[in-house]
Amino acid sequence: MKILFKNRLSLVCMLLCGASLFAQEEPAKEEKKEPLGSLKIKFNEAGDKYLQFGIWNQTWFRYIENNPGTMVNGLPSENVYDAGIRRMRISTTVQLSKRFKLFFQVGMNNQTFISGGGTANGADGKGKKAKIFFHDAYNEFVVIPKTENFSLSVGTGLHSWNGVSRLTNASSNKMLTADLPIYNFPTIEMSDQMSRQFGIFVHGEYKRLAYRFNVNKPFATDIKPTAATIAVDNNQKGNLATAGYIFYQFKDKEAITSSFLPGTYLGEKKIFNVGAGFYSNAEGTATLNPDSSLSYHNISVFGVDVFTEFPVGDPSKKMSASLYSVFYDYNFGPNYIRTTGIMNPGTVDADFTGNRVAEGAGNARFSMGTGSIWHTQAGFLLPKFSDKIRIQPYVVYALKDLEALNQTGHYYDIGTNFLILDHNAKISLQYSSRPLYDPESLKVTQRAGEILASVQISL
Repeated sequence: MKILFKNRLSLVCMLLCGASLFAQEEPAKEEKKEPLGSLKIKFNEAGDKYLQFGIWNQTWFRYIENNPGTMVNGLPSENVYDAGIRRMRISTTVQLSKRFKLFFQVGMNNQTFISGGGTANGADGKGKKAKIFFHDAYNEFVVIPKTENFSLSVGTGLHSWNGVSRLTNASSNKMLTADLPIYNFPTIEMSDQMSRQFGIFVHGEYKRLAYRFNVNKPFATDIKPTAATIAVDNNQKGNLATAGYIFYQFKDKEAITSSFLPGTYLGEKKIFNVGAGFYSNAEGTATLNPDSSLSYHNISVFGVDVFTEFPVGDPSKKMSASLYSVFYDYNFGPNYIRTTGIMNPGTVDADFTGNRVAEGAGNARFSMGTGSIWHTQAGFLLPKFSDKIRIQPYVVYALKDLEALNQTGHYYDIGTNFLILDHNAKISLQYSSRPLYDPESLKVTQRAGEILASVQISL
């Protein structure tokens, strides 16, 4: 199995090199690309009343080295080839005037050949007919229009103006990497809906300081704890959550027209931002007492980050470097821990007699929990050598020190973006390596890998 996986990795490396060599053989002629523009319907000549649409899709193809004890479609499986839709979105912005705005976003996530949809056979078979739902639905009012020194907007609804970090507010179609790490969303799919909650938010700028704060009503959770030493999601007390994120812009200021912050500007800006944020929800988790009553624990998350991007060398080559680093401190209660397997094709093989791992089946990994995570990603946009394609290699490292585990975990990604038309049309290739933990010692016992090809079209 390891030899087979190494062969797959070698194949990907050869494809990367081959694509680069092929691109270098293109004629050196200058060919200006037409911008895609925007899908916008203007209602007046001034253009401050309009209806604007965004449409995009990310398709994934993967080779996954499964965790030990995995079944795929009812049969034992050490590895699997996989295909699916990671994200599909249709967004609508309705600008009623300079002060009033509506924003809606619908879409679906994580549909594969076997998961994300139905669970039976036939017309409603495994993976079929994934649900489309509203990700965002909010109103926004400009209280103080943007001036040189200050601006303030207020909004209400199901929103993604989050706290904690830049990565918690990340744009998922302008990423440096092939995907987001998931632990950047501390309550993902527990007390939120795809990182959104209902609430009231404010955002704006004071000189070079950008800010966003919210007061939200988390989605209800009521998992019943089974131990006094392991906290689980249970917010039956019904407390509100508060969150905020601020960042200071030392170089170019970002045009913040939505809640989503890009992972890379592809060298179009000189950025140096330092930020900090938080998320707090009193009595958001619970443990079990000896008398069968519950003890509740506060959820508190803090993040500190830095983001920089700048052009490098000869301007005609359009090279740039990008770096983002964030430190998260999580407190969800004693020994709280969560596993995540993005578009996981595997289930547990009950008849497996080998050494299992604590994460479970498929591509599951320990995602987050009480403790700390340090995440760093860096990319470099290579010199322009063709009008057909740009190449941007990147690396990612995450260090997870979680209370429930007895050894820190080291996670690695290495990849390349092939930018056909910036973020509007790109292909990302990525190799990821994850540690696997022994269920008894809770120490790393082995590693597993995954190769991903992501194809994105965004309008």
